[in-house]
Amino acid sequence: MADDEKRPIIIRKIKKNKGGGHHGGAWKVAYADFVTAMMAFFLLLWLLNVTTDEQKALISSYFSPADPRIATSVSGSGGVLGGMTVSPDGAMAHQKDPAVSFPGTLRPDGTKNTPDDLQHVADKELEDELQRREQERFEKVEEQIRQAIETVPELKNLAQNLLIDQTPEGLRIQIVDQEGKPMFPLGKSDPLPEALLLLKLVTRVIMDLPNMISIRGHTDALQYGAGAAYTNWELSADRANASRRAMLDYKLDLKRIENVMGKADREHLVKDDPTSARNRRITIILLKEALVPGLRKTVKKPATQPKKPDMTKPLPKQPHKREEGIIYFP
Repeated sequence: MADDEKRPIIIRKIKKNKGGGHHGGAWKVAYADFVTAMMAFFLLLWLLNVTTDEQKALISSYFSPADPRIATSVSGSGGVLGGMTVSPDGAMAHQKDPAVSFPGTLRPDGTKNTPDDLQHVADKELEDELQRREQERFEKVEEQIRQAIETVPELKNLAQNLLIDQTPEGLRIQIVDQEGKPMFPLGKSDPLPEALLLLKLVTRVIMDLPNMISIRGHTDALQYGAGAAYTNWELSADRANASRRAMLDYKLDLKRIENVMGKADREHLVKDDPTSARNRRITIILLKEALVPGLRKTVKKPATQPKKPDMTKPLPKQPHKREEGIIYFP
């Protein structure tokens, strides 16, 4: 009994775990790696979608060795350089040319592009992009004019008097006579109200574009009497100038006018019938920017899209006499 009393009393406490306990943060690291990999994967898909074939070839050339010895040699350590240097044998100084081929530095035959070659490629891409945007502007102008013709009651009856197409010079808008619906009095240069309505519409649509404008007058093959001092040349030039004055009255910038021409009966619209009324017309051409040197540096940038024409404003009265100081010939 004495020994039992001397023994120490040992008390064991057992804690019961009520939860799952802490499992560590390894799963968070794995999840972060997974999300990063997915992001890189979708970035790769996006790059493949937005890049052109030429850009893909340039990117591929970045990872291709520029020196054939680097790819074919198996001597030395067997690594990327294969135990060889990019400098000539025995050279201690580093050469100026880099060992890595950066995008755009190689031609298709493997030779290096010069700075002039790279600049030419950049200029060509810029020119193509500017031409594409210009084409989109021309298409918007054509669409807006046709919509106005269909929606404005005063213009609906003049749909046959307006022709729009594209030529190597640019977007051509023609205001033509029809049998029974002339745009100018016979033998005179003052535009009729119907012609003023169409000139107003065209001016309002093209007002904010950067393209320079050529205005040309045309007549049919009917001639004045023998010995007449006033001929189709003067008539076509006067009608083109009258159209120019009308467009300036509708707030067209004077600097946009590139030229005004009288073409007489040299360019028939209906070639098989030189006396057709449709040969009497005014041609307004939005000249392509490439045809006007220095245009992109001097003309203000266009709005995102041409403004819709406002046909609610009244037409101003047009003068019915020749102005002094104006040359009426091409």
